[in-house]
Amino acid sequence: MKLAAAQFAPVPGDVEANVRTIAGLVREAGAAGARVVVFAELSLTGYDTALIRERPGLTLAEDDPRLEPVRDACRAAGAAAVVNGPVRGRGPLPGLATLVIGPDGTTLARYDKRHLYHGDEGSTFTAGTADGRFDLDGVRFALATCYDNRFPELAERAAADGCAVYLASSMLEAGNDSFETVYPVRARDFGLFVALANALGPSEVGEGGGRAGIWGPDGARLADAGPEKPGFVLAEVG
Repeated sequence: MKLAAAQFAPVPGDVEANVRTIAGLVREAGAAGARVVVFAELSLTGYDTALIRERPGLTLAEDDPRLEPVRDACRAAGAAAVVNGPVRGRGPLPGLATLVIGPDGTTLARYDKRHLYHGDEGSTFTAGTADGRFDLDGVRFALATCYDNRFPELAERAAADGCAVYLASSMLEAGNDSFETVYPVRARDFGLFVALANALGPSEVGEGGGRAGIWGPDGARLADAGPEKPGFVLAEVG
């Protein structure tokens, strides 16, 4: 199976524009053979927690009609999209949620970030309480979001649960040590393929560092999108 890890610069507060970009990348990656395309943390809205608090309309529903272009792209490309944004439904505040939209356009899974990063995330989102999983073409996937990846027990549980691929939707600034000390370590320590989707452009936590990519179960980099150019990289996983 081919997996794509994507990166682009989300437009803060413009769900429709970001959905168009995501849908276009799903179509491109699907044409290149990808079966799954993973996107960055808050790729649907941009990483701006203050804006999310101020504008309740930025919070989506799981079946939100604004996601229909992504569902159409998944059906056209025959690929699943792993997208992330504020999604209502599991607590008094929205979840910082990953939605997996399958190749048929239906929602395969939802995962709400368990480890919120700082006070701004804590005052904007309800933390999740369960791990995220989905299966496609006989391959089992785990879901995690940015700061979650600092907690090795998530990857440990994923490996124990039969997952082969660990998908990390993140927002990492340039120079963040996670590129060297977290993602390859999770891959090597637990024998997983690890895919990082990251953002470009300005955000609340700094300039997105890009370098979306994939590590093999030995911790070696299989693909690196570099620090500047929007797009995606591919690798065989599973």
